[in-house]
Amino acid sequence: MVQKMEEKALDYVIDEMIDVVQKSKDEIFNISEEARDEHENLLRELKETKEKVIEHINDGDALEQKVKYSRQRLSEVSKYFDRHSESEIRAVYENTHMMQTELAMLRQEEKGLRDRRDDLERRLLTLDQTIERAEGLASKISVILTYLNDDFKQVNEMIEEAKEKQEFGLKIIEAQEDERRKISREIHDGPAQMLANILLRSELVDRTFREGTVDDALKEIKSVRKMIRSSLYEVRRIIYDLRPMALDDLGLIPTIKKYVATIADYNDTEIEFSSMGFQKRLNQKYEIAFFRLVQESIQNAIKHADATLIKVKLEVGTKDLLMVINDNGKGFDPALKRDKSFGLIGMRERVEMLNGKLTINSTIGEGTKIMIKVPYELS
Repeated sequence: MVQKMEEKALDYVIDEMIDVVQKSKDEIFNISEEARDEHENLLRELKETKEKVIEHINDGDALEQKVKYSRQRLSEVSKYFDRHSESEIRAVYENTHMMQTELAMLRQEEKGLRDRRDDLERRLLTLDQTIERAEGLASKISVILTYLNDDFKQVNEMIEEAKEKQEFGLKIIEAQEDERRKISREIHDGPAQMLANILLRSELVDRTFREGTVDDALKEIKSVRKMIRSSLYEVRRIIYDLRPMALDDLGLIPTIKKYVATIADYNDTEIEFSSMGFQKRLNQKYEIAFFRLVQESIQNAIKHADATLIKVKLEVGTKDLLMVINDNGKGFDPALKRDKSFGLIGMRERVEMLNGKLTINSTIGEGTKIMIKVPYELS
């Protein structure tokens, strides 16, 4: 419960971060769009201003020529004023003065337009830099969003996986202790008790031989021999549960056949095993891993799925090992995370250690199919 609450809290934090970053990206996008609109308006205004500057320059140059001519005319009239009437002199003077005033105003307007042009160019340069920075920032935020949406959630999944592995490690330690207790109890209740009885019976044989008849002593010896045989069987059974000797002596396929026959008989369950491809011995670590995978799959099908039919197929190819385990049990939903599913976690760990892939297909009410594929080069 606590772990689920922690996972929900972390998901909430991630979602909040994504929401904040997304809003920031939207704001930056709006700022960028506003800057682009202003940039376009300033470009239009700059174009119009430049056209007006050129127009004022041309008009000013033309007017300046007229003023120059008018001043020359005024100089001539002033020099020979006795040849011209007062009205003519006044007209030339007023015309010259008017054109000089108009030229001064035109040059002043030209200067204002030049200043406006320079200001527009500076503002456009600043806007270009603003747009460039906004686009760069938006690009970086997109990367952050991708990280938050994908990579950071993968980190969350990795954290969950690490927690699962930690729990699995603790479960292994607990299972080891349980197994030790089980073995200790089995040895105490089985071979140890039998050996103690054999010791007592051997003393009884000695007493019977000395005090009784030979026939009575032979009967006791037969009884002791039977107890020794039972004790030996129990020891071998315990050793087989720890690690089948047949796996070292005969190899993977014969050991699976023997295991399947034993489990099927003991649990009254139909189990079919078939092998395809090469029959060569495999590297020891692969034989051990696949035997344990078969064990775990069959035990899960019997204990948890209530299966009545289990099919195991092993194919030894030239480049990989393929094993498929089908059962007709009650199945489950693989998308739902099941608490304490350490059996499946352990299987996945074994397969990943061999650089392989484990796939589980299951539907409620329709059984389960487990596929294991591991790369393996036959020598």
